[in-house]
Amino acid sequence: MRGLTYARGLSTVCVEARCPNRGECYDAGTATFLILGDCCTRDCDFCAVRHGSPQPVHPDEPALVADAAAKLGLRHVVITSVTRDDLADGGSHAFAATIRALRERSPSSVIEVLIPDFQGSRDALECVIDAKPDVIGHNLETVARLYPVVRQGASYTRSVELLRFVGEAAPEIVSKSGIMVGLGESKSELSDLFHDLVTARCRVLTIGQYLQPTRKHHPVDRYVPPDEFEELKNMALNAGMREVAAGPLVRSSYRAGEIFRLVGSSRSLLPADEHRSDSG
Repeated sequence: MRGLTYARGLSTVCVEARCPNRGECYDAGTATFLILGDCCTRDCDFCAVRHGSPQPVHPDEPALVADAAAKLGLRHVVITSVTRDDLADGGSHAFAATIRALRERSPSSVIEVLIPDFQGSRDALECVIDAKPDVIGHNLETVARLYPVVRQGASYTRSVELLRFVGEAAPEIVSKSGIMVGLGESKSELSDLFHDLVTARCRVLTIGQYLQPTRKHHPVDRYVPPDEFEELKNMALNAGMREVAAGPLVRSSYRAGEIFRLVGSSRSLLPADEHRSDSG
């Protein structure tokens, strides 16, 4: 992995975000590439990725990512990025170019993108949708009340609307989100979040424990017991989510390939009442 990524100037969020599941994902033929550099223009209080003034976009990055994915024989490729508020398009064209390069080099691979909010730009979002990834993910991360505390510069409503547009404009694409628990949220707030995701036509959700990357980051409010993750999973499923992965070490790309296989058809994205109307 290092020889085909970092040695060639590429980054993976697996390393940058200190993901605890690297070995399991690599073994399953899944890896998450971090494009547009490794320096974020935002400084979220929960995130281990460094922030500051990013470097110029590498013009050969899409080809390098596609080449690395092909040589690694990846079955499920996840592409994410730092937030690039300094770019006019938020980096959307780099996402689109990477998707197309991957399609050319690894036509049988599933392509999943985990995108920033593009500051609410509809044009930027449409650019990514037009490249036709199999999955578009955008993480809410936490409940609306905690956004000013841990997601400075982001907007809960803006993120929900991004997912809503994906669900309405491209129902054939699996829409996905992820959250952390243990930041001080209540179950009633989580219930509201699940409802917001379902009404936005988001159908896949990951729920994991927030772990403080360093002492400088937001402190953990509580460690959620494993049985509560099962309860939260059931809450989300009962609200209408199609697939939920929940557990202390679950992260956005955890078992991404397995989850896609479960919800990969456009029919499985439809709400239950639409299934019934289709069947007569």
